[in-house]
Formats: sequence, C-alpha cells, structure tokens
Amino acid sequence: MTKTMLLATAAAFLTAGSAFAAETPQAAQAPVPTGPTAEAPLNDAAQKGVLVFTPDFFASQRPNTALDMVERVPGFSPDDGSGARGFEGAVGNILINNNRPASKNDQGTDVLERTPASQVDRIELIRGGAPGIDMQGFSVVVNVILKTAASHQSIVTLNNSLFDGGHDVWGGSYQFTAKNGERSWSVLLSDGTSTSDSNGPGRDIVRDAAGAVLSDLPFANDGYGGGDSIRLNYSAPAAGGKLEATARYGIHDWQEWQEIGVTGGPDRAYSDYAEDTKSGELGLTYIRPLKPKWTLETRVIHQFESFENEATSSETEHGVVAPEARFTSEGDSSESILRALVRHERSAALTIEAGGEVAYNMLDTQQAFTLGGAAQTLPSASVKVEELRGEAFVKGTWRVDPKLTLEGGLRLETSTIKQSGDASAEESFFYAKPRFQATWTPKANHQVRFRFERELGQLDFGDFVASSDFDDGNVHGGNVDLKPEQRWISELTYERRFWGEGIVSVGYRHDEIIDVIDRLPLDGGLSATGNIGNGTLDRLSLNIVVPTDKWGIKGGRFTFKNDWNETHVTDPTTGEDRPISGVRPTQANIGFQQDIVAWKTQWGINWLPLLGQGTYDPDQTSSWRGAAYFESFVEYKPTPTLSLRAQLNLWDDFVIRRTVYADRTSPRPVKFTEERDINPRTFLSLKLRKTF
Repeated sequence: MTKTMLLATAAAFLTAGSAFAAETPQAAQAPVPTGPTAEAPLNDAAQKGVLVFTPDFFASQRPNTALDMVERVPGFSPDDGSGARGFEGAVGNILINNNRPASKNDQGTDVLERTPASQVDRIELIRGGAPGIDMQGFSVVVNVILKTAASHQSIVTLNNSLFDGGHDVWGGSYQFTAKNGERSWSVLLSDGTSTSDSNGPGRDIVRDAAGAVLSDLPFANDGYGGGDSIRLNYSAPAAGGKLEATARYGIHDWQEWQEIGVTGGPDRAYSDYAEDTKSGELGLTYIRPLKPKWTLETRVIHQFESFENEATSSETEHGVVAPEARFTSEGDSSESILRALVRHERSAALTIEAGGEVAYNMLDTQQAFTLGGAAQTLPSASVKVEELRGEAFVKGTWRVDPKLTLEGGLRLETSTIKQSGDASAEESFFYAKPRFQATWTPKANHQVRFRFERELGQLDFGDFVASSDFDDGNVHGGNVDLKPEQRWISELTYERRFWGEGIVSVGYRHDEIIDVIDRLPLDGGLSATGNIGNGTLDRLSLNIVVPTDKWGIKGGRFTFKNDWNETHVTDPTTGEDRPISGVRPTQANIGFQQDIVAWKTQWGINWLPLLGQGTYDPDQTSSWRGAAYFESFVEYKPTPTLSLRAQLNLWDDFVIRRTVYADRTSPRPVKFTEERDINPRTFLSLKLRKTF
C-alpha cells in the first residue's frame, strides 16, 4: 500500500503542471558588496549565510574553467556524492543555475570542468540552506550561475600520465557547446584514462608467528585502464518551463597484476585481474512554474551497465606448482529513478517542498570459481538482486532573520529487496529519516552551523554475491541478509573568515551507527560483507586557508585540511572492540599555492604526511600506511584560451601489512605475517587545454 501511495503521489506531481498557468520566476535579489570584489566575496543583502563570488575575485588566477573557480572558493571542497541508489542524498554539493545536473553520474566537477570560466556570471556559496535551494543533506553547497549570452565554443584537451618504470596512459577529449539565451546543447567525445598511484617495485617479507623470516622476495605490481564515451546534453524552454536532457554511452577497461618473486623462480606468486564494462545513461529534468510562488520539478533517470571480469592466481612454492585459481564474473545492472517535487515559496523567508521518489535497482550476475580447472562451490554465486524503493518527503527552509536560517524535513522510505538464483530471500524495510539544521551568522565573517539527521546507508548489491581478492588470497561469499546501515548524526561547525580568502573552520561530528556493515564469518571458512552490530564514529575536522599577501608573499595562500576519525565496533569473530574497516584515522593535507600574475603562471605543492586504514576479516587483518606523499604542479596560461599544466606525484613510503590467523577460535593464533614495502612509481601528468 505504501509503494502504491508513493507511486500515485509522484504521478500526480508529473501531471500537475496542466492545472496552473506558468509564470516567469522573479530574479533573485542582487547581493551587496562587503569590500573590493577582488579581495572579498559579496554578502547577500537578505541572508548573511550566502556569499557571492564574482569573476573578478578569481582574476589573478586566470581560470580556464568553472571548476578552476569553484576549487578556489575559500572554505569549500567539491563533493560529487556517493553515486549510490536513488537521487536523494546520492548527488554532490554543486548546483548549476540553482539545480543539479539531469544526470546522476555526470558529476558536478565534470560538468564544471567542461564549462569555460568566461560563461560564469557568479558563484554563490550557500552555507546552511537558503530558500529555493535543495541542500540534499549538505551543510555547504555552491551554486554556479551561468551567463545566457549567445556563444559557441570548441574545447580540445590532451593529457597523459607518464610513470617511472610503469605503464603510461594517454587520453583526451573534444567538446562543442552552443548557447543562445536559455537554449543550449553540447556534445562531448572523451578518451579517458585510469591509473593507480600506489603501484611499484618493493619487497614481500613473510614471517612466522615468532618473527622468523620465512621468505623475502621481490615484489611488483601495476594497474591501468581507459575508456571511450560520448555524451550529449540539451537544455531549452519547453511548455512554459525548462527541459534538461542528457544521454551517455561508453566502454571502459581496467587491468592490474601483481608478482611476488621472479618468473621461473622456485618461489613465485602471480595474480592478475581484467575488467570490461559497457554502460549508458539517460536523464531528463523538467522544471516549471505552476503559478506565483509554486514550482514543479521532475526527474527521470535510467542507467545501465554490462560487465565481464576475470581474476587468476598462480603460485609456485619450493618449485612445486599449485593449481591455478580462476574467478570469473559477468552480468548486468541497472537503475531507474522517477522523482518529483513541488516547491512553494510561501514568502521571501519561507520555502516548503514536498515530493516523492521511486527507484528500481537490479543486479543479475553469474560467477564461477575453479582450482586447477575443477569447479568449486560458492555461496550466492549466480544471483539476481532487485530492489523497489519508494520515498516521500517534506522539507522547509525558514529564514528567521538575515542572521538565522532553520531547515527541517522528514523523509519516509520503504523498500523491498528480493534475491533469486542460488539463494532466495525477500525482505522489506521502512525508515523515517528526520533532518534539522540551524545556521547562525551572529556578525560578519562568523558563522555557526548545527545539524542533526538520521541517514540511511546505501547498499552495494555486489555484497550480495560472491567475490575474490587474489592479491591477499581471499574468496568471499555473498550475503543474502544484508540490510542498510543507519546513522544518527550530530554535527557542529564554527567558521571564521578573514582577509578575503582566509578561513578557519572547526567541526565536530558524532555518529551513532546501527547495523554497521563490515566483514563477518561464514560457514566453510569463508567470509562476507554483512551487518555486525552497532558502532560509533567521532570526527574532528579542521580547515585553514591563510592568504600570504600580508606576509609579503603576493598571490600566495597556505592551506591545511584534515579529518581525525575514531571509530568503535565489536568484532563478530573475537568479540573485542576494534575500529570499523575502511575508515582512515587521519589524512592531513598541507599545501601552498601561488598566482604569479606577471608570469601568467600558477604553482603549488601539497604534502600528505600520513595516510592509511585497516580492514578486519575473520581470518586475517590487513592495513596499509603511506607517508610523505607530495603533489606539485605548475600551470602556464599564456592566453585566456590556452593552458599548459604539468604535475608531479611522488612518494616512497607505502607499506601493506597482513596478519593471517591459523584458525578463528579465540585467541586466534597467528599463522604468519606479511609485509609489502612498496616504492610507488613517480609519475608526471601533462595536460593541454585549448578553447576555440
């Protein structure tokens, strides 16, 4: 009954446009400048939580694209979202002309990188919410407003990544865009590349439980890929509103290999993995004023993918060749989304939204595992997983006064997940997801934001089926009993702005996590991804940007950003408290960038002093640690339509540690430990961009 009501609600929104006469929406109130626009953003006259950056704020940078500008907005970090099921909560923190792209997977940063800087009228930094703006769960978003003047442009890019001793990759793209007022269309042809920055030569050392060396062998690995795609975009007035459409089709491949020992040696282990995918997407967004202060917004998205992959592993120990292990997988996946909402701007200070979303997700896969050509039994090897999900929501944004904005809402979600094939199961869920956020700007350049929200994690359908990880000698079974992870989030942030581009932001977040998704034991010595109980996350965030002009270094800025994470959960194998897999305790980024206007050049360097995270499997624990990662770049822009960029990435301290246990019973005696000390390959990236 709930699904039927949600479907009916969405259908009603889609047809509601015929009941009202369309009107042209009124233009937003112009911001009032707070100082020289090349040194400080503008301040919205009615709402202090909105800052507006005009093109001259970025003039010294000589930006080529809208992304160049957004990445220089003080206190903002682009986030393209999770790309998970549904639309609500899965998209990023970038809006273009008040809306997100028609595509779910055409990421905001990709759209901005294709948008020339000359087309940007202004960039609005919205902190804590604003009437008519869908924050989609983010505390801060940017809204890029584009010009409507007639234009047509061609953009050509050429790029490569050259690895010291590794596999070089090359790519490029061509885009044509035509615009005339509210009507525009574009075509993008792309030859993309994929690389890894943690591959290289090293040593693989295995020790027994007492620490004695069992083997010390050379190690090497590499990974690379690419893809070709075409994307078409169209936007124009239609039936009293605005229609945006996008379509994409592409093919992609990825391959990687790992070798311990040397070819032909008495002790050698080799594994490789290859994947080929074909994917596409269709997206439509229609926005129409219904009557004064009422707006209808509808979205239809369909995406699909077919894939084939194969992993093999061979091992020779003391001259004895073990049977070859082979894991293959092929299948199809798709997602279809219908979303509609009605927005009512009841007054200049109050906006209310109500709507619904219906989504269908599917994964149909067939997998096989063999040892020496003999088939092995796998739990949930050939499975079809389907989900029908519906959601109804209501939201409100109330600007109490120019200094205080309140945002609240409630989402009601129901879903049914059905599994058929080697394993059959069906389960339904219902969740209420409240949200509250307050944004207080007590005086200029000071802001406090508080958020309380219940979030529902996104399930990875790949966890329902079997998988392999031959690099660590693992084969994982599927889990038919997965359910979404729930989080009750409390977050408080204080932000202080100074010297135009300067900012200090400090935030604290606490998550109470229900049904943590992590690794759990299965019968037969296998493991799987599943719900292992409740846990917590505590996060301290710090973001600092300091312009250096006052220190005599013109055009420079010092940056520091980090999240310190502490997580706790009870291990299902040992019963002891441990961190949650895959959460990085820290990842500080310290940098300096400078615009040298006289040379038409920018340069910069970023240093990541410490990286790492752990994974906790019933039969082994593993972690990786990296240190002293440096990324430096220089970009020369001789004309407004040409840029040349070179970037050097290097680090020489990347270690993977693995502890394998003899059995799962307490106290889990150690069978052996393995340490791979890798010297990642230094690589140089070159990019040329020309606009005609």
